[in-house]
Amino acid sequence: MSVEAAKNEINMIKVYFDGMCGLCSTEIRYYQSIAPPDVFEWIDIAANPAPLFALRISQAEGLRILHVLDANGDLMIGVNAFRTIWNALPRWRILSQIIRVPGIYQSAEFLYQKFADYRFSRLEHCQVAATTKYLKPVTRLEQR
Repeated sequence: MSVEAAKNEINMIKVYFDGMCGLCSTEIRYYQSIAPPDVFEWIDIAANPAPLFALRISQAEGLRILHVLDANGDLMIGVNAFRTIWNALPRWRILSQIIRVPGIYQSAEFLYQKFADYRFSRLEHCQVAATTKYLKPVTRLEQR
């Protein structure tokens, strides 16, 4: 499927997250618990990275930084991905607006990138994905 075909299928906000990361999974479960119905599609790319391939994103890059395809089919990465999620969640829109402020946005993006790099370097399944020549799912057995 091409990037254009993936964009044409957009009805909901698609969140591509690392389901093997404890912190990431906890955060996503919280968002799922407060999300309005039929707004988000939650895609665990550690279990199945195939949805990333239509967007030409490797599993390693998807695991390293949060990616979101918004309702318009635009790809958001990092802090902008979080802003897209927060904009659609009750009581979180204000944080999305605060993050937009110049200076705050740059600081948040810098800190998120540092954290994402650190987290990626510490998780074994991320390192497996980073060294895998072909874009394929990282199975739980490969972690050992």
